[in-house]
Formats: sequence, C-alpha cells, structure tokens
Amino acid sequence: MKDQIKKFFKGDIDDSIETLKTYSHDASLFEIMPKLVVYPKNAEDVKELVRWVKENKKNDSTLSITARSAGTDMSGGAINDSIIMDFTRYMNALVSLSPEKKEAIVQPGMFYRDFETETVKHGLILPCYTASKSINALGGMVGNNSSGEKSLKYGSTRNFVKELKVVFADGFENVIRPLTKKELYAKVAQTDFEGSVYREMLEMINKNQDSIQKARPKVSKNSAGYDLWDIYDGELFDLSKLIVGSQGTLGVVTEIKLSLVPVDRATKLMVVFMNDLTHLGSVVDEILPLKPESLESYDDKTFKLAMKFFKDLVKAKGVWGLFKYALSFMPEFTMILTGGVPKLILLAEFSGESEQEVALACDEARKKIAHFGFRTHITKNDREANKYWQMRRDSFALLRKHVEGRRTAPFIDDIIVPPNVLPEFLPQLNAILDPYKNIIYTIAGHAGNGNFHIIPLMDFNDPRTVPQILEISEKVYNLVVKYDGSITAEHNDGIIRTPYLPLMYGEHIYSLFEDVKRTFDPQTILNPKKKVGDTIKDIEKYIIKPDAPHTTHNS
Repeated sequence: MKDQIKKFFKGDIDDSIETLKTYSHDASLFEIMPKLVVYPKNAEDVKELVRWVKENKKNDSTLSITARSAGTDMSGGAINDSIIMDFTRYMNALVSLSPEKKEAIVQPGMFYRDFETETVKHGLILPCYTASKSINALGGMVGNNSSGEKSLKYGSTRNFVKELKVVFADGFENVIRPLTKKELYAKVAQTDFEGSVYREMLEMINKNQDSIQKARPKVSKNSAGYDLWDIYDGELFDLSKLIVGSQGTLGVVTEIKLSLVPVDRATKLMVVFMNDLTHLGSVVDEILPLKPESLESYDDKTFKLAMKFFKDLVKAKGVWGLFKYALSFMPEFTMILTGGVPKLILLAEFSGESEQEVALACDEARKKIAHFGFRTHITKNDREANKYWQMRRDSFALLRKHVEGRRTAPFIDDIIVPPNVLPEFLPQLNAILDPYKNIIYTIAGHAGNGNFHIIPLMDFNDPRTVPQILEISEKVYNLVVKYDGSITAEHNDGIIRTPYLPLMYGEHIYSLFEDVKRTFDPQTILNPKKKVGDTIKDIEKYIIKPDAPHTTHNS
C-alpha cells in the first residue's frame, strides 16, 4: 500500500511502528492501530488519496481514511485501523485574514493557539474555542462542532463557519456554502457526484421535514448525530451545517472560512457559592437575561481538590507570587471553616466596552439573585478572577496527576439538558454514579447551557471497569433522554456514543443518519463506524489496554 501511494502522494508517508503507536490513540479511552499515517502537502494530495482508496476498496474492503488534526478528540473520532491523514504538518496555514470583513480563511491543521495569536492582533477572536485551545486545531473544531466557555453568548463552531472546501468520496473538491433556491436547483441538475448529493439530501429533507424538526434536540448545543434540522430553511440550503460536526465521515475538509468577532475590552466575574442545588435552575434563569458571556460551574469535589492540591496550582508563581495568590484564597478558606464547602460554585462572567459597564452588570446580577441567600463575590481584577477559572480548567489535570493506577475514562463526558431541569437532574445523576465506589470523578461544565463534563478516573486493570462503563453509559443516557437532553453537546459521537444514537433519536431518525452516510460515502471510505455503524461490541473491542499511553483535555 505504501509503495503504491508513494507514486502520486507529494506529502510524507510513515508506517513505522513508533508512528503507528502514536496515532493509535487520541484523547479517548480507545486504542486502534492504523496501517499507515500520511501528511498531505496540499488539497491535491487529499483528492488523489481519496480517489486511490475509492478505486482500491473493491480489492481491500478494510481501506478507509480518517482525517486528523491535533488528536485531542475524546470520543475516538480521530483513530482508525486503516489510513490516518494528519493535517498539522503541512496544511496548517492561515490563508487570509480580513479585519474589515471580520473573517479568516484557514487550513484544517492550523492550531487554534496560532490562529488566535494572529486574529487578536486585529482585535478579533473566534469565540467558540475550547478549554484545550492551547493544543487543539481548527479542523478538529469543525469536525466536532466544538464550543467552550463562551458558547452561552456565541454558540458553537457551526455558527462561525461561512464556507468550506470539502473533498467528497469521489475525490473531487467542492465549495460548500449557503445556496439560494436558484443555486440549489442548479446543483440538483448536475449529473456528477456532487449533484447526486444535493439531489438526495433535498429529497430526504422535503420528505421527512416534520419528523426531522420534531427530533431537533431541545438544548442550546448539540453534536450528536447529523444536523439535519438546520440545512434548509426554505430559502437557503447549506450543507456546511451538516459537514460541521460530522467528524470527517461525509467528506474531508481542506479549507475553512470563518467569521470572527471583536475582542471585548473588559470582563468581570461574579462568583456564586451555592449550598444546595434546589434553586440552581432558578438562579440560572435570573442571570441569563442579563446576557453573561459565560456561566460556568464546578462541584464541591472540584473545589476540595483545588484546596487539597493548592500548591500545584501556584507552583509556577514564585515565592512572592505564591504569597499573594495564597492571600487571595483567604475568603474561601474562611468560608470553609465557617460554613462548609459549597455544593456548587457558579461563575458568571460579563463582558463589555468598559470596566464600569461590566461592574454594573455584576451588581445587577447580584441584586437579582440576592433573595436566594447564597453568598456572592464580585472579583476586583483579572488576577482574582483567574484563580476561579484556574480551578475550573485545571482541576481535572490535578486529579489525574495525584491518583495513581487510574486513567481518564471519557464516556459520559459531555451531557447536556435544559438548564431549568438541573435541580432535578443533578441529584439523579449523582445517585447513578455514587454507588460505584471504585470510580473517582468530578462534575464541571457550562451551567448556563446545562452542559456538564464528567470524566471519571478508572483502573483499567480492574475487570469491573469495562462492564461499568457500559452500565453507567446506559443509565446516564436514559436519564438525559428523559429530560430532553443530548448525549453530547460539543465532544461528538465517535466510537463511544454512536451506539447510543438510536436511544436518543429513535430508529427512524437514526435510519436517516444511515441514509446520509450512504449518500455522501457509498463505499464507506471516510472515517467508518463514527456516527453510524458502530456497536457496543466495538466499544469493548477497542477500549484502551492497561498501561497504554494516554492523553486528555478539558472543555
């Protein structure tokens, strides 16, 4: 295979054991050894390789291509047993940046950190970044429909994608953007593969419009399944809504046009220390109309962890920095001594043009929720605010560092329910998890969206681990569905959640997902067993082996 591909492929090709082992992991709990890793130089390499796989699939049914950028995916979406195509080595450029239009064109392998460095020079930012923004890439954000702490105000990646260049399964590159009715019917009239895709998708949506709209998740963020409900509004037909979040199963993205927003000049944080969860939904409802940029949360386990391993949070600050940082935590230490550890810490961040504007917003928010009787604190400066964000962002890394013999197990890591049901939902969630005394976990997430991240640490040498993963998944996802939520808000399906999509959507909508896959990828050459075709047995088969290397990130 390698020798044949070398004849036309301009980029690098690697089948060394060391490389294959590296690419057998992403940030999920799975391990799959590929046969080959390729690094395309340009879109021509991508097109040629897709054509070669298409032509040779009949002789080798195992052939497929999985597009990969930084490999920070937590669902198993960036690993496969055939060809891995890594964009970060060569296809990592900022093609153009237009401050006037507030847009940029970028290749999928560009790391977000490098992208942001360039955009902020012009006072612009892509606000759907994740907490892993120092290590993730733009292609993965598009593949997963990623979002993070600013998603409450700005939404997910899908909201910022204006246009895509995508290599379809026939090996030809197409521009995917919103089409008027006239443009749509011109596409439908084409006799090539692209025309058949538009024709079949339009027919599917027109035929199943009612059931598709009824299946739309009743939450503000969702990356489960294929986004069929936003493709066609009767005026514009936009397949980019479908491609974003499809994890490379429908085409290989080679270029991304993104809209950007101005960087806010001032931010301020209001911290709410909640002694119980009874009024969580009401507190969130009171704050949301004031339009906070972020409304994040973490639980008492996370808070205790930060206090227990306090020295790790401040190790890089120096002696004087350590002293000042320690002093900043005196209110929290006093609070613990006088009233105990709060059940939940809520972080409401407001942004605006001036310090006065955000200070007034925080004061108004504090007044609105005063009748609940919870202690609140408005931070005085960025340094003080950062200590709370650091607890939110770094706590899981602390937990992982200080617990020996256990690995991260992201399998219920991204559930979302309507925020108003949180007071009922969270106690029931804890009731599911608490009986498993061999599992260590914390709960943190985006309270304003009702989106929580739970990534337990588990011992993969323990024979109970795999059965418990499957058992807990079914219990938690049934609870999520009961409350009209989604099994994944921003981390996507991959290997770990694809088998549960029929549970969330029902058999009819899942059958439409299968039709979508057949329409775009009739030979199943693009990242197979993600979104459709994956089973519980695949989860058991590919789950990480004891003592294998592993990485993770937070959202």
